[in-house]
Amino acid sequence: MTNAIRGLKPELVWKRFDEISRIPRCSRKEADAAKYVLEVAKKLKLQAKADHFGNVIVRKPASSGREHVRSVALQGHLDMVCEKNKGTVHDFSKDPIELLRQGNILKANGTTLGADNGIAVAANLAIMEDRTLDHGPLEFLFTVDEETGLTGASNLAPDFIESRTLLNLDSEEEGALYVGCSGGKDTLGTWTVAFESAPDKTTAVQIKIAGLKGGHSGLEIDKGRGNAIKIMNRVLLALHPLGARISSVDGGNKHNAIPRECEAILMVPRDSLDRAKQMVKGFNAVVKSEFATVEPDLILSLAEMGRKKTGVLNKDVQRNILATISGLPHGVIKMSAELPGLVQTSTNLAAVRTSKDTVKIATSQRSSVASELDEIEGTVSSIFLLGGAVVETSDAYPGWKPNMDSPILKLAKSAYRSLYGKDPEVKAIHAGLECGVIGERIPGMDMISFGPTLDGAHSPDERLYIDTVEKFYNFLLEILRSVD
Repeated sequence: MTNAIRGLKPELVWKRFDEISRIPRCSRKEADAAKYVLEVAKKLKLQAKADHFGNVIVRKPASSGREHVRSVALQGHLDMVCEKNKGTVHDFSKDPIELLRQGNILKANGTTLGADNGIAVAANLAIMEDRTLDHGPLEFLFTVDEETGLTGASNLAPDFIESRTLLNLDSEEEGALYVGCSGGKDTLGTWTVAFESAPDKTTAVQIKIAGLKGGHSGLEIDKGRGNAIKIMNRVLLALHPLGARISSVDGGNKHNAIPRECEAILMVPRDSLDRAKQMVKGFNAVVKSEFATVEPDLILSLAEMGRKKTGVLNKDVQRNILATISGLPHGVIKMSAELPGLVQTSTNLAAVRTSKDTVKIATSQRSSVASELDEIEGTVSSIFLLGGAVVETSDAYPGWKPNMDSPILKLAKSAYRSLYGKDPEVKAIHAGLECGVIGERIPGMDMISFGPTLDGAHSPDERLYIDTVEKFYNFLLEILRSVD
């Protein structure tokens, strides 16, 4: 067992978390993780199978005397967001996650931790293994490819799960029960480009934005954090009048993460180079002042690359792309009037990529109101079209409408109160939980979502609060004991 988790309780949960942290499981590459779950089930002599898409279901019989109790499904996703800091040497296709313990916090060394949603997988495996627990019939549903669009859940066959009560273990605040979530869709803009020779008497420079916190594009979208692409675009717009020409601009990574870093290669007229340096230096002071509280580690830098020659974008295309990024909204669009503090609608300017013949900009929209989701997607698409881009949109995934009369919600509130002497908070979340999709695929499913406290999901700052894991797990076991 890794030293970082040695001695932590509950031991079975941490043992399994340690084991899955050694298994590569980026989205759409979870086959080894699914194989591991099936192997564990086989060793435990539990019924298990995988569907054609890679989702896994494991069934555990009721403990003695509880055979009459209704079946409950415990659900989490196998995949994780694979993000790392720029200078971190890590190959997500083969390297284990290096776990670090800092007091009450578990994190990873320069990468995402994978507690989203590895802690649910570990809890499920622990309950599968523990023969001393008191529970009715259980199903353990391990879905795939949650992080890139909930596609594992979207491909569930209605008869894959027998239970009609589901505990989703993919929320990130201990003491909170989630009963609703937003829906979402992605919108991509693409320019087909032909690079031309850089003008004479220009020199190559590299501009970097780094040190931002980033984070989950739903859970952290209201925190006022910097967007590396938006900040970079302001720099490029300022340098454009000097004759600076773009060779490439690349930033962000995942559609569901706020971009933390961005890099651009420019060809700058030599007689304007000193002016460009001064402008970047001045702008560095401006943005550091703007984001002083929320982004204290923000870094904006310019480095000369010598007289290296590289192709540049056509002037008109460059102008269109910069204008489009400037016009694209990012952040909260509307707050909920019914649930104070809940983001209702938002959009994330997620990534920009330059290839040999295209420039692509990826965005992601979320809303708990279907009509508002359509509206913000239409706004983003219109801005892309005005900028001359070809627009593609993904299929929308559904939101999850709260049911305050839910039987499992009532039971869970009572279980939490009996354990901890206080009521849990009942909330909705501005993120795409699989509950919305599962509820659509399997009508009549009664669901809640909960989990331990986790910060910084989808970024290398991901932190799991160790003491909340035991509270979460004991609560989960109390729910299973209380089901009748």
